[in-house]
Amino acid sequence: MNYMKKKKGKTRKGMYLLPNFLTSLSLLCGFYAIIASMDRRFTYAAIAIFISAIFDMLDGRVARMTRSTSRFGVEYDSLSDVIAFGVAPAVLAYTWALKSYGKFGWLAAFLFVACGALRLARFNIQVDTVQKKHFLGLPIPAGATTIAGIVLFSSWMGYGMGGLKTIIMPIVIYCLALLMVSKFQYISFKDMGFLRARPFMSTVGVIVALVIILTEYQISLFVATSAYAISGPIYSLILHFRKEPAQDAIRPRENQAGPGGRQ
Repeated sequence: MNYMKKKKGKTRKGMYLLPNFLTSLSLLCGFYAIIASMDRRFTYAAIAIFISAIFDMLDGRVARMTRSTSRFGVEYDSLSDVIAFGVAPAVLAYTWALKSYGKFGWLAAFLFVACGALRLARFNIQVDTVQKKHFLGLPIPAGATTIAGIVLFSSWMGYGMGGLKTIIMPIVIYCLALLMVSKFQYISFKDMGFLRARPFMSTVGVIVALVIILTEYQISLFVATSAYAISGPIYSLILHFRKEPAQDAIRPRENQAGPGGRQ
């Protein structure tokens, strides 16, 4: 009996270690992205950020599947995200396109880091209330992968963008920073109920998506990350215009009483 209890205790400890191990791998990839950016190996840095995002996605899912979520894991994940998806893409953007701007360049990179940290802090205090099915503001991993996607797309073009990247990147990094602290709603993929309801079609869709990504991953990742970044404002506008007709339909009935207040 005691042997079974000890074995169960070791199993539970292993379950708690697994999500933290995945978080550590995410942090490692983010740190490598910083080193690669400093060595001007921008493609490697961008790929490392995408791999870090995969590990970041897996650690939360593994923790929920094994019921091994903990306050320590949440805090560790947030600290890891600041480095992997805040500092790493900011250093990549600065060394790749913003360095020529001097003070303006590193301040733009810092703004991305600061807004990413604020986004994580807001997420941590609202995760159990308003951010179950939708994210409030652009998630910091999405902002990081958008920068990495632009770098990969530029490498696919043979860095033929030339001086164009020094014009595009300041605009992009300011927009991403503001989107992270905005109130635009972004679709969350945590609720995968529609995939479980149609397992066969979902499997086919995943295989097709994987083939498309592997065919020209630089283009596919650039399009996917950029589309998600701009989906928040578009989705929020759609929700706004859907609410307005409903309110306009109610107002005439309220005003039917006339000036006297009686029908």
